[in-house]
Amino acid sequence: MAERLYVDEMPKPLKIKRLLWQIVHALLFRPTPRFAMNGWRLRLLRLFGAEIGKGCRVAPDCFVWAPWNLKMGVYACLADGVDCYSQGRITMGDYSTVSQRAFLCTASHSIRTLERPLFSRPITIAPHAWICAEAFIGPGVTVGEGAVVGARAVAMRDVAPWMIVAGNPGKVIGTRQIEGTETANAS
Repeated sequence: MAERLYVDEMPKPLKIKRLLWQIVHALLFRPTPRFAMNGWRLRLLRLFGAEIGKGCRVAPDCFVWAPWNLKMGVYACLADGVDCYSQGRITMGDYSTVSQRAFLCTASHSIRTLERPLFSRPITIAPHAWICAEAFIGPGVTVGEGAVVGARAVAMRDVAPWMIVAGNPGKVIGTRQIEGTETANAS
């Protein structure tokens, strides 16, 4: 069942925290140089509750709606222009990558009633998964280990480990094979 969160019912402390994060993002995070100050950006995210592993990279023009709902494993990457609409939890596994201008969307509005209440569901991106440029990952989606969601693909359902998904709606177009190594997808 979807977790319901009505914007009008958002607790005042959360509204204040969001406002403070938006100010910090605009003044101290976003203006940093692309190839410098990554550690500073990670510290700001951690200050606002993000769990970030060793060696992570986050581009300055990446936007995280609620850093306290972001968890990144070791060497995970959020590239230029990525939008993390993290009303729900976004978990990125070790060595996972989200490429340029991708959109990780944990919340939407229910179309089952005319009031269209907001709901959120977590997104999980497993280790070694790759979300390619301008892809869209919808609420509640799990992208399996080593899976690839192709450029501009739309994933509204889970993506099995080591599968390659492309298109809108996203469809499996192949299996990811890693040259020179044995993987769990050998079967």
